[in-house]
Amino acid sequence: MKKSDINSTEIARLAGVSRSTVSRVINNYSNVPAETRDKVLKVIAEHNYFPNASAQVLAGKRARTIGLFLIEQGRVSGDILTNMLIVSVIEHASEHGYYVLTHIIRDAKDTEMIQNVREIFFQRRIDGGIFIGADNREPFIEQLVDEGFVIGVVDQELPEHPEPNRIVSNFNNDSGMKQTVAYLSGLGHTQIGAINGDMNRLSGRTKHEGFKQAMGMCGLTINPDWVLDGDFNETSGYESIQALLARKIGLPTAIVAANDSVAFGAIRALKEHGIRVPDDISIIGFDDHALSEKHHPALTTIRVDMSEMLKRMTSFLIALIEQKPLAMKEITMECSLVVRDSCRRI
Repeated sequence: MKKSDINSTEIARLAGVSRSTVSRVINNYSNVPAETRDKVLKVIAEHNYFPNASAQVLAGKRARTIGLFLIEQGRVSGDILTNMLIVSVIEHASEHGYYVLTHIIRDAKDTEMIQNVREIFFQRRIDGGIFIGADNREPFIEQLVDEGFVIGVVDQELPEHPEPNRIVSNFNNDSGMKQTVAYLSGLGHTQIGAINGDMNRLSGRTKHEGFKQAMGMCGLTINPDWVLDGDFNETSGYESIQALLARKIGLPTAIVAANDSVAFGAIRALKEHGIRVPDDISIIGFDDHALSEKHHPALTTIRVDMSEMLKRMTSFLIALIEQKPLAMKEITMECSLVVRDSCRRI
């Protein structure tokens, strides 16, 4: 008999027991005689029978699957950092015996796309979900939290009144920016610019605020002409520098980038105009991207442990799914300066 033809009723007939007995064996109930259990398990093994997952979910069992949702308009397959994030979640979920359903959300305002995501939750195809790349308060994610689903959000602050089904994680961007500006100031830089990230995201806002505070702590004046709008991708770094150079104004001696990808784009634009890093201008990143050490010049940056953060997020999410007590619902990761070749003393 083909696997597609076998069901619990047929297993019961072949084993000479009731369908409810087969169900009790599958669910490992203790009130089944050992001889009967062995007989049913033998028939199950002979016919490679596995219970229907959808039926188990309808019966109240977990899908043992978590969702990983990336909100990203650009190309994901070629981005090393994004691929590392995906693999990290899969790896840590597997250690707990969970699968990962992954999905890319190109536009969080696309009602049809968001409805498809909501259906994944309501159909119980997953037990909970992790969102990466969301705005600090994304309406459809807030609705999922309100509806009681277990949700983890990377790069979000915990609400004033935290819900029991929400976990958030972020990095100490304030500390990272203070280390960045203090390092540049120590090298003699007083004219320091910045390329911001997406200001709708928590990290965009906290990095910008951290930069302003750090400049003040070092007694340095911010020139608004050198604080550039951007995003968290290489293209935005490239375009920000192109726009700055087109204005034909004086350049800062150093630029702080919202992350390493932005720094890569900025350096590429500067090179196209014959401006050398770090001889003519210093660039410092944030994240310690997998390519930062191999970049030319090797990028000075702030190191954050993305893998450890996602390991904690995944473990905490699964603990919530399994209704285990959690001592905390907010994961805050520290960061540290990594000195390489993209900044020079003046």
